[in-house]
Amino acid sequence: MPKINITDVILRDAHQSLLATRMRTEDMLPICPKLDAIGYWSLECWGGATFDACVRFLKEDPWERLRKLREALPNTRLQMLLRGQNLLGYRHYSDDVVRAFVHRAADNGMDVFRIFDALNDLRNLETAIEATKAAGKHAQGTICYTVSPVHDVPGFVKMGKELAAMGCDSIALKDMAGLLTPYVTAELVKALKDSVDLPLHLHSHATSGLADMCHLKAIENGCDTIDTAISSMAGGTSHPPTESMVAALRGTEYDTGLDLEAIQEVGMYFYQVRKRYHQFESEFTGVDTRVQTNQVPGGMISNLANQLKEQNALDRMSAVLEEIPKVRKDLGYPPLVTPTSQIVGTQAVLNVLTEKRYQSITNEVKLYLQGRYGAAPAPVNPTLQQQAIGKEDLIDCRPADLLKPELERLAKDIGGLAGSDEDVLIFAMFPEIGRAFLEQRAAGTLSPESLEPPKSATGEVKSAPTEFNINVHGETYHIKVTGAGHKGQAERHFYFTIDDIPEEVVVETLDELVLTGGTEGAVKTAIAGKRPKPSQPGHVVTSMPGNIVDVLVKEGDRVTAGQSVIVAEAMKMETEIQAPIDGTVTGVYVVKGEAVNPDEVLLEITP
Repeated sequence: MPKINITDVILRDAHQSLLATRMRTEDMLPICPKLDAIGYWSLECWGGATFDACVRFLKEDPWERLRKLREALPNTRLQMLLRGQNLLGYRHYSDDVVRAFVHRAADNGMDVFRIFDALNDLRNLETAIEATKAAGKHAQGTICYTVSPVHDVPGFVKMGKELAAMGCDSIALKDMAGLLTPYVTAELVKALKDSVDLPLHLHSHATSGLADMCHLKAIENGCDTIDTAISSMAGGTSHPPTESMVAALRGTEYDTGLDLEAIQEVGMYFYQVRKRYHQFESEFTGVDTRVQTNQVPGGMISNLANQLKEQNALDRMSAVLEEIPKVRKDLGYPPLVTPTSQIVGTQAVLNVLTEKRYQSITNEVKLYLQGRYGAAPAPVNPTLQQQAIGKEDLIDCRPADLLKPELERLAKDIGGLAGSDEDVLIFAMFPEIGRAFLEQRAAGTLSPESLEPPKSATGEVKSAPTEFNINVHGETYHIKVTGAGHKGQAERHFYFTIDDIPEEVVVETLDELVLTGGTEGAVKTAIAGKRPKPSQPGHVVTSMPGNIVDVLVKEGDRVTAGQSVIVAEAMKMETEIQAPIDGTVTGVYVVKGEAVNPDEVLLEITP
């Protein structure tokens, strides 16, 4: 009798979809013995955004997380999500880095590598698949499901055959946005099973409310394994509930054989755990059938919401969701999955907030249109392509063929901060935050972001009531303190509005500073760093809140209109900010690494 296998995504995609990937290892380990006893085909626990979140927010070593999970789950396959040549970052890496990453992941306990490419360009999977097979591990080739005028069942079946020919051990059908409908699922799964003699796994998000039905139709048509999430972290932008699917199949020819009561016990554990992360839950994590039109994955929706909220522009969400399909069409209908979901989503936000489409084009869109991510599924908008890359050569080979080996250089760049090959790979994935993580670890100052708002000495949640005027050198400023980072760190962050302009201040003297009217040192620091409001044609501003990646000019430099003068990062995408006029740089108000907001001058150019 057929038996359906279950991959539970509770330790990765469930909290990535619902809780912004914030679950800490300390909340995973206590339940691991019970998870290990369930009998899952695998537990997805690593990859995707977890590596980034560990380093950026949780201040955990992602490699140490993997080792701890391997030790705590000795009887269960561990599974990760790998973005092909992108690995876990947002660019293509050289082949030597890809091989090293897969090798180290395998040695640290990973069993199953689910390997995909955002464009379904299978050339970008070759090295990762070869490395996985060389390590003696399970290579799962992945088809990213999407809907467009150029995507159809025969095309997906062709991909399945090619993945089998590349040596994959199984195939995953990845419906990252919840676009599948039940009868399309039945048709596609049957076609794949009739054409490819490999186990088939289905991964479908519940965003549109259809995933449970899609799973059932897939099972009836030969699907071997389905992805589910423990019920307390299921539904909405997450996945169908594990308990529900086990109950639905119990006593049938598709019985999973899993102990429903044991899974329910695990569910109650995560019901309590989820409460700890309430501040990271987005209002956009419920059922939303608009995904059938805009194709936006759940994790991307929450990121868009946070980005718009930072600009007091959450009311523009509908406009952004309407713009995303238009940008996607201009880019040749890429599936919306990391990193293309960020590429398309960030550009859509820029188009809406600047109120002029493609007035500002991110570096990633430029690279995409040049072909540096691979081949677009369909022809791109030629006018946009010309605007973005001008006379630069188009790339039609496998992008990684243009990359020289870089692992040795990366190891040299990070130097003594890296105590192992794994540390070098942390730096390789995320150079800026990776270096900061390794520096903080060396200094003993790693501290995760708080799970709760700051509290007073009496245990009350601080509402940041401080609001006052201050006179500095004859100028009066209205100051409102809106928050503060944790005490006890080498650097503490304070958050203000100064004449209604948000500011973030990093203060090194910690002990005397509290959120009261007496925060003179912090206030003076804030005033000193206050940037003027834009009022002249030569004032350079950013369209979105973000961080300065690089300042390309200095005071006294001559620049021409359209010349790139600053590189800023927002939503993990970089944008080159250009000079609005010809002239001389007469003021630079930012440095690398600073947080910036719209409506403040970053750089001044005088005609």
